[in-house]
Amino acid sequence: MKVFKIAVIFVLLASYSCKQEPEIKVDWVSSTNDDLWETKVYTGTSEGELAKITINLDLSKKQQTIDGFGGCFNELGWEALNMVTPEEKQQILNDFFDTDSGCKFNICRMPIGANDYAVNWYSHNETDGDFAMENFSIDRDKERLIPYIKEAQKINPEVEVWASPWCPPSWMKHSKHYACKSNPEFNDLPEEWSSTEELVSRFITEPEYFEAYALYFAKFVKAYEEAGIDISAVHVQNEPNSAQNFPSCVWKPQDLGIFIADYLGPKFKSENLDTEIWLGTVERPQLERVTDVIEYKNAKEYVDGIGFQWAGKGAIKAVHATYPEMRLMQTETECGDGSNDWKAAEHTFGLMKHYFENGANSYMYWNMVLDETGKSQWGWKQNSMISIDSKTKAIVYNPEFYLMKHLSAYVAPGSVKLLAAGDVANTIAFYNEADKTVVVLTYNDTDERQELNVTIGEEVVKAAIEGKSFNTLVVSI
Repeated sequence: MKVFKIAVIFVLLASYSCKQEPEIKVDWVSSTNDDLWETKVYTGTSEGELAKITINLDLSKKQQTIDGFGGCFNELGWEALNMVTPEEKQQILNDFFDTDSGCKFNICRMPIGANDYAVNWYSHNETDGDFAMENFSIDRDKERLIPYIKEAQKINPEVEVWASPWCPPSWMKHSKHYACKSNPEFNDLPEEWSSTEELVSRFITEPEYFEAYALYFAKFVKAYEEAGIDISAVHVQNEPNSAQNFPSCVWKPQDLGIFIADYLGPKFKSENLDTEIWLGTVERPQLERVTDVIEYKNAKEYVDGIGFQWAGKGAIKAVHATYPEMRLMQTETECGDGSNDWKAAEHTFGLMKHYFENGANSYMYWNMVLDETGKSQWGWKQNSMISIDSKTKAIVYNPEFYLMKHLSAYVAPGSVKLLAAGDVANTIAFYNEADKTVVVLTYNDTDERQELNVTIGEEVVKAAIEGKSFNTLVVSI
């Protein structure tokens, strides 16, 4: 009988031992095209027959600090949100900004005046020759953008807002028109003023215009402060090399340097404005289009960071090497031409990987929410994280919503990017000192299940990940 009791105890202990949770704590969420945002139970077991993805992390190999993630407050986004019930609208906003269960967005963009996702063209002062900005007004923004921002900040009061113009007041351009490229279907720019030539300023580069435009920026910042919204930074021009049929303004790089060094920087300083000045948003790969601005006189003293989007991804590596202490931002994820599909999420992951590997401190999505057409008022169909059908009012969370959340919900501001070794082609890793967690995002780009092996010091994390899946593992160490 005694032997039998000992045997029973041994069997029970062995059974208990087999059912114990792994010693290391790992939270794991996975997304495939068919199963988006699936919470997985981490067991730490190995499946020997699977191909291996091996990642090695050393917590001493820290790279840039992460400032955060976000999207853009656009007028057409607010219009889309107002198509659904108040409860549904609140849920969507929570899913973007809630710091417990949402994407936890903390840095977001907005336009200064109209952009391509405005309801129509406007600036904050269309009074020709008003160099004193006596007719400056943000009343238009009180209809859509300010309510949009304030609803976000009710959910997360720490949301920072940065702003950039797509176009100055039209009377400050040689053409007296918001567009740079004629398109009779979408604008009335005379053909004689239509040009896609780069490196030639469409802005009137005379002192009184420079002074008035610096005042325009300062008045914008102050007006928003009076409205209860702090503008954390301004980026001087959206895509300064791109002539578009929608609001746009091409600048010669040296002229941007003149504007920053001789007018905008001194204006913000004299007005005691804390708002940062960034060189953004850079959309060309040539390093000299950045250095020609930064190196003009003392422009660098006023520039707090550099923002990149689209073909600007080709410049970020060289810019980071040239200005290693400069803060860098990916300012507008590429739009996918309205596909809103899994391939768009794969493409965006590649962008995330590229930007973070080359020094970016933050990553911005573009349109957070749009109607089902995704179209701007100037005819370009683009992606959004969430789509709302204008007829049925159905709400669809697109794959890129979940991809953004795979990072933004776990990589807290103040985290640092880690230099990873091994099979790192599809992996990005971060470390959060505050809560002692390592965040690993891996994409299995094959059709087959694979075993992810992540070594962190003495710990080894093992997880069998599905084919074509994004996986975030949060490892408490």
